[in-house]
Amino acid sequence: MLDGTTIPAPAVPRTGDLSILSGSRTKRQAPFIIRIADEPPALAAYHQLRHAEFVERQALFPRTDRDDTDDDPRTVVLVATAPDGSVVGGVRLAPRTDDDIGWWSGSRLVVVDSANAAGVGAALVRAACAHAESHGVLRFDATVQDRYVPMFRRLGWQDRGCGPTVSGRAHREMLWPIHRIQATADATKSMLADVLAPLTQQSGGLGPNGFRGDDGVPVPDSQVIAACDAIVPAMVERDPEWAGWCSVLVNINDLTAMGATPLGLLDAVAAPTRSHLTRIIRGVAAAAEAWRTPVLGGHTQVGVHASLSVTALGRTDQPVAAGGGRPGDAVSLIADLGGAWRPGYHGRQWDSTSFRSGDELADMAGTVGRVRPAAAKDVSMAGIAGTLGMLAEASGTGAELDVASVPRPVDADMGNWLTCFPGYAMLVADREPVDVGRGPTTAAPCGRLTPDPGVRLRWPDGAVTVAVASTVTGLGAA
Repeated sequence: MLDGTTIPAPAVPRTGDLSILSGSRTKRQAPFIIRIADEPPALAAYHQLRHAEFVERQALFPRTDRDDTDDDPRTVVLVATAPDGSVVGGVRLAPRTDDDIGWWSGSRLVVVDSANAAGVGAALVRAACAHAESHGVLRFDATVQDRYVPMFRRLGWQDRGCGPTVSGRAHREMLWPIHRIQATADATKSMLADVLAPLTQQSGGLGPNGFRGDDGVPVPDSQVIAACDAIVPAMVERDPEWAGWCSVLVNINDLTAMGATPLGLLDAVAAPTRSHLTRIIRGVAAAAEAWRTPVLGGHTQVGVHASLSVTALGRTDQPVAAGGGRPGDAVSLIADLGGAWRPGYHGRQWDSTSFRSGDELADMAGTVGRVRPAAAKDVSMAGIAGTLGMLAEASGTGAELDVASVPRPVDADMGNWLTCFPGYAMLVADREPVDVGRGPTTAAPCGRLTPDPGVRLRWPDGAVTVAVASTVTGLGAA
């Protein structure tokens, strides 16, 4: 239980400070620091505080308050220490599942008496929340004694209802709201409806009916699919070869999501120097060769700020729309889980393509065309959860993601995996799930489309949390 109980301790005399503004005397908060307890003396002191409080004073446990969480090597203990090194409080946090899917809980919060540790309990709770979020946690909760619920509410926690009664003491379930997925969606896609409004006023603007919001668009009166992506200038400046590779990768992914076969590429490249320009082109050329898709032409300029955009052309007579889903459709993720975090982009870009053969890349590029689902969308910088929100928005639905069912690489925590650019990953929706991958890909059903807008996360205990409150782009149904 995450508990705000205090333990009496000898008082330390203190002198008050005269407030310059009010002229009144105020109490100075005892100084302390919060850190990870990674050495035996601090852990022993923390466990001693716990035993004195939960076993001896409150009698919540008959002999010991230790449990399996204490033996879990993943458990993190945070302690507050006074200037003399003594432990004046502590709390632990740990994953709730054997396979860490981003669901953690805090528990066993304990402090010495407030006369000598003012603010320690609240500070430990804040530190636990910050630690959880910094380690990719998507759900952080706690079971709290009823009498300490007001403190947690003041700190921003949400009351999720009644919890267990332990040795006659009632508890409530509390949740710390984590907005990581919402923030990713807002930062990357939320402005689109307003910014693109002038284009929607044109006849045929943003594509024909049924394809608004897609990454590629059918060219009228043809079987051609066109897609276009620009690379962030900072990436072009500091990592030009990788920027060139990614400019092709993201466009081929756009065509793949539409079920189209790549025909060719057009590039627009600029750089301040010839050497920089050459490095960008090398990256583009390497990727174009790997995907067996020629660069047909474009625009090249030197002596200006670095920039890069690529247009891809593909062909299909049956394009797959992102907006083809319906409530009740199964959502499946088809992804290449090989590779690793791209150096310099840990937690943001997963590189699963730069080491693949041309045969493997070509096979993956044909995935959606072979599966032919009702709806498909390649995972973009909005991440898996944000991209699912865009697919649902285009389909006029919402979505629910079963967190434990999402396939992910061993070296990627769930928080990063659901919000990063994953290299090659396709979300598809259809009446029947896709559970068999081909070549280097893994496929698994991991959610469903729902009538209510937004994206929700379903957890193994049946609880549901909100990842994206409403639509992602504001463009609405396709």
